This record gives sequence, structure tokens and C-alpha cells, in this order.
Amino acid sequence: MPGDHRVNERIRVDTVRLIDHEGNQRGVMASREALALARSLDLDLVEIAPTAQPPVCRIMDYGKFKFDEAQKAKESRRKTQNVGVKEMKYRPKIGPGDFDTKTRLVEKFLNEGHKVKITIMFRGRESAHPELGKKILDRIVEKLTDIAKVESAAKLDGRNMIMVLGPDKKAKPKVAEGPKEVPAEEVVPSVSVDAVEGSQEVRKEEVVPSVSVEVSLEES
Repeated sequence: MPGDHRVNERIRVDTVRLIDHEGNQRGVMASREALALARSLDLDLVEIAPTAQPPVCRIMDYGKFKFDEAQKAKESRRKTQNVGVKEMKYRPKIGPGDFDTKTRLVEKFLNEGHKVKITIMFRGRESAHPELGKKILDRIVEKLTDIAKVESAAKLDGRNMIMVLGPDKKAKPKVAEGPKEVPAEEVVPSVSVDAVEGSQEVRKEEVVPSVSVEVSLEES
């Protein structure tokens, strides 16, 4: 904790094992020499391991060190206070829209590290049908199965039914599978038989064998 360290002249031992301001081991030396070195750098000599033989001291900016330690402690307390138990209330005859909205909030709380108490509130004759509340709880568990685990199973508590969910750090979210690609069928263009025959006739008419006619001058 900040303030629990002996600093500078409060270090009363004769020798210390020194770590300098850059984290280098400087070995064992007289405490007065270590303090003089710290003073020359305009820093402090701080005892960080008083039970070691000899005690370990480090050269540092003690004011900055205390500030950083206080900030870490404050952040740790803030996280501890913020992570708690949230509550979400449902009705046995809740509509699809309200169900989805509340369940998304439950998912948000779980992703933030909170536990969530789910409460099904029965009114009037609804309390005679606890299976309706159990059905709602089962739907919630099924919808959040990838991120949640049941820490307290569903049970009746007076006119309510309760269940506690906790974040499941081991669960892996499902990866949505995209539509499978269907290989395109090879399209073979249709060819008209008449067109084929017609093209053959055209080719026949175009190909005319050449005939050479020789005329003998002597016979004429």
C-alpha cells in the first residue's frame, strides 16, 4: 500500500541491495551511498523488500509511485463495486417484443461480468400455473446458452419464481453460418435442329468445286 515504505533517511540499515532508476541491479552498497546516488538524480531511495538480507531498495520518483499505486487501488475498488447482481423481471404472459428487449439487457449485464437474477412475477390466478414461469425461464436459458450458466436453478419464492444466471467465461459464442453456396449448374445453350440443318445447307451451297476447262488451240 502507498505510504508503507521507508524512504530516504528513514532507511536505517547500514547496507542495501540497490536497483537503480532504470531497473539495473547495482549490487550491495552502503545505504548512505545509495541515498547519495538517488539525490544526485533528484529521485528517492525507496525500500521495497525490507525483510530481505540485506533489504532491497530502489531509486525512483516516490511521489509518482504513490500516485500510480493509489490509481490502481481506486480502479480495483471501482471494478469490485460495479460487478454485482442485477435483476430483470418478467411476466408469464410477456409479449415477444418485451421478452426480446429484456433478454437483450440480461445479455448486456452478463457480458459486463454481472450475475443476473431473473424474476417471474405471478399475479392472481397465474400463481396456480408455475409451469408458465418455468417455460419463460427455459426460453431465457436457451437464448443465452452461449454466454451464461445457471448458478441458481429455478425455484418458487412466494408469489414469484426466481433463477440466477452468471457469465460463463468458458463458453464460446456460436459463429453464424452464412448461406451455403450452391454450385451453378452448367448452362448448355439449346440448339435448334432446323438451324443446324440450315447452316449445313448454306455451307453446301457455298462450296462449289472449281472446274478447269482447257481449250486446245491446235484443234481449233
